[in-house]
Amino acid sequence: MAATKDPRPCSIADTLALVGEKYSLLVLREVCLGNGRFDQLVRNIGAPRDVLSTRLRRLVDAGILTKRVYSERPQRFQYRPTQAGLELEPVLMTLMAWGDRHVRQDDDRPMVIEHSCGNELLPEVTCRACGQTVRHEDLTAHPQAPGWSVSGPTAA
Repeated sequence: MAATKDPRPCSIADTLALVGEKYSLLVLREVCLGNGRFDQLVRNIGAPRDVLSTRLRRLVDAGILTKRVYSERPQRFQYRPTQAGLELEPVLMTLMAWGDRHVRQDDDRPMVIEHSCGNELLPEVTCRACGQTVRHEDLTAHPQAPGWSVSGPTAA
């Protein structure tokens, strides 16, 4: 089957266009941990300074981060997550848990996140309506984009 001219309309693809570039989610990780100064970001992420500057500008332009001056001479900025950025934090926690299970050994985890209840955070996706844990076999996709079905583009 030939590739279509236009790919499937998709919120995942749209989101990745904003945060899917190398280092973008790591910037968000650091800012959510409270490390929002440029030198902290360079040190903790290991990104080249020019690449990091580009990522920060893009995340600010997308409304995921804000920046504020913390030093006038020389002018320096601190980055903080916006509400939209904070709403990505559960995605980071879920990615971290997946990596702990499938990439690292359980006894070789570089970080543990504690919830305010005092216990280790174990992220889980649940249905807001019924409270059940989401499992692949319980999901049914209903494409809303005109001309698309689950299996791909429909005949025009």
